[in-house]
Amino acid sequence: MKIIAVGWNYLDHNKEMNRTLLPKEPVIFLKPETALLKDHKPFFLPDFSNKIEYETEIVVHICRLGKNIAPRFAHRYYDAVTVGIDFTARDLQSRLRSEGAPWEISKGFDSSAVVGDFVSLDQAGEIQNLAFSLQINGETVQQGNTIDMIFPVDEIIAYVSRFYTLKIGDLIYTGTPKGVGPVAIDDHLQGFLGDRKVLDFRVK
Repeated sequence: MKIIAVGWNYLDHNKEMNRTLLPKEPVIFLKPETALLKDHKPFFLPDFSNKIEYETEIVVHICRLGKNIAPRFAHRYYDAVTVGIDFTARDLQSRLRSEGAPWEISKGFDSSAVVGDFVSLDQAGEIQNLAFSLQINGETVQQGNTIDMIFPVDEIIAYVSRFYTLKIGDLIYTGTPKGVGPVAIDDHLQGFLGDRKVLDFRVK
């Protein structure tokens, strides 16, 4: 099982992070299988970072084996979606970037890929018009809609499959809108797909 993630996929998040050049193709990075945190289990703050930030994303579940998938056929390769959190050790990422070093450890550490309960596409609705949001301690801190993606889901799948064979059970984190921020011990995070709560866990 692979966890594939897309960076810089919402215009407003690019502005939030002071990026002036928009990506011309999807920006892809991977998280290891040990990054997956599911079943509403708590997230434990790691000891190597003083600034862990949430990034709320729509996560797509791959349901077919595929390689070099044409965009017009990409919709056949996923069957469910949910809300997930791409946790980022922002201080570690910033230091590594300033040194010109790879920054995978700031994104791929254990439990950094939180995933909620999956909803079938026929229940979720149109993939490119899905509203989603995150609440922390009952307050909405981030919200977005997949209609605002720079690269839509089918295009992401076609692009990724040029480099990696997609397998059943792979997950694709499709990027975050603006509103990313830090978490602290005892925070209660709840993620919503429209009005449906699909994610509910605490920070320890």
